[in-house]
Amino acid sequence: MNLPAKVGVYGGGRMGAGIAHAFLVSGASVTVVEADEAAAAAAADRIGASLAKAAERGKTAESVAELTARLDVATDAAALAGCGLVVEAVPESAELKAAVLAQVETSAPDAVLATNTSSLSIDGLAKSLARPEKFLGLHFFNPVPASSLVEIVVGSATPDALAAEARGWAEALGKASITVADSPGFASSRLGVALALEAMRMLEAGVASAEDIDAAMTSGYRHPTGPLRTTDIVGLDVRLAIAEHLAREVGERFAPPEILRAKVAAGQLGRKSGQGFYRW
Repeated sequence: MNLPAKVGVYGGGRMGAGIAHAFLVSGASVTVVEADEAAAAAAADRIGASLAKAAERGKTAESVAELTARLDVATDAAALAGCGLVVEAVPESAELKAAVLAQVETSAPDAVLATNTSSLSIDGLAKSLARPEKFLGLHFFNPVPASSLVEIVVGSATPDALAAEARGWAEALGKASITVADSPGFASSRLGVALALEAMRMLEAGVASAEDIDAAMTSGYRHPTGPLRTTDIVGLDVRLAIAEHLAREVGERFAPPEILRAKVAAGQLGRKSGQGFYRW
């Protein structure tokens, strides 16, 4: 299935830039919207650097100049007019996401809207929308260009035809997809966080070192990355927010261990801060 000719991404941080990259190298024109000029310039640089790396590695048949010619970075949601799909990729705050989605719906009334949330309720976010039947979750994984999965999350108002269309988009991006019902943590975050939290409890209790706990999963179960190193890559603050949400929605088995709270309080957020369960 073909991608929409014009795709919007609201938010140009690590995830938003990666999503923009994926659509650009797959042939779409992409408009990224950021909060202000400084953030927009940073997003353009981030995407340009990612595309340059892909070109160096032979991951795209087009030159960086050809790819960036189809990229527009703006500070006004009105630039999203005419998009067939807009993916919201702002921080994991229900209030922020709901406000952004409502703004995008007004600016791009014909677009399918998608949220890149890793844990928040699709039906909850849909309450801010006039057309919830044109809304679903498209959960991309970090780093987006190298990841092989998109988790498609359907809300109670998402029609089967839209979910099928989304599976076609994932295929066009060269990614596998899974389709899950709207539920706390969906499938990927719920399973990933459960494993990571238990690994943290083991580390906290002195069962083994971070390296050996991770090796148990990489060497023993052939996971590409261990749960603690994965947490560093995702961000300890992100994992903490998801765990707190799951604890409220699912139960105390997702209560964050003290080691996670302490590291976040100390600013040890993982790769992005240079220190988490590992030094980067």
